[in-house]
Amino acid sequence: MHATETDMVQHRHSWRHSPEDEAARRLWQHPESILEGIGLAPGATFIDVGCGDGFFALPAARIVGPHGRVCGIDLDAEALDMLQEKAFAGGLDNVVLHKGTAEENVLCDGCADVVFFGIDLHDFADPVRVLANAKRMALDAGIIVDVDWKKEPLPLGPPPAKKFSTEHAASLMAAAGLLVTTVAESGPYHYIITAVPGR
Repeated sequence: MHATETDMVQHRHSWRHSPEDEAARRLWQHPESILEGIGLAPGATFIDVGCGDGFFALPAARIVGPHGRVCGIDLDAEALDMLQEKAFAGGLDNVVLHKGTAEENVLCDGCADVVFFGIDLHDFADPVRVLANAKRMALDAGIIVDVDWKKEPLPLGPPPAKKFSTEHAASLMAAAGLLVTTVAESGPYHYIITAVPGR
């Protein structure tokens, strides 16, 4: 279990008060642009680790289309219910959700084109184990993507002490057997790290 499960759920709740909150978030983070930037394509399998109520998972489901699949993992049953309702309302039947911890859940062996962490790697009690699970789930040609807060004072997000620097996040990926391929800025508040499975 996550040592910070309560913090993680509270962090999730900050993004799902209302449709207006999502619209406000989109002023500083555009999920479609991020997903297209990492090369997500129709027919792909996308695993969203810590999917919440679907800020990234729903756009991913629209991008991968009817021949693709989006799998979400989260501890927050309420968020998962909201995500499922949004998927049904949007006519998306390619979304499969799992309640549980990312430390304990491996949804498949070598099935995912993309395993995605959307602003949550810093929330897990054992991020190396979570990343090792991501490696197991990724195809040999798949990628693991971490979008997270820059480790500096910002008007949004957790305090700097809770955030991972790009160097620390990359070292966690390396410890999990991943090979980091790119590190870049992602909008005003975040960075994005892409890695591949080291086989």
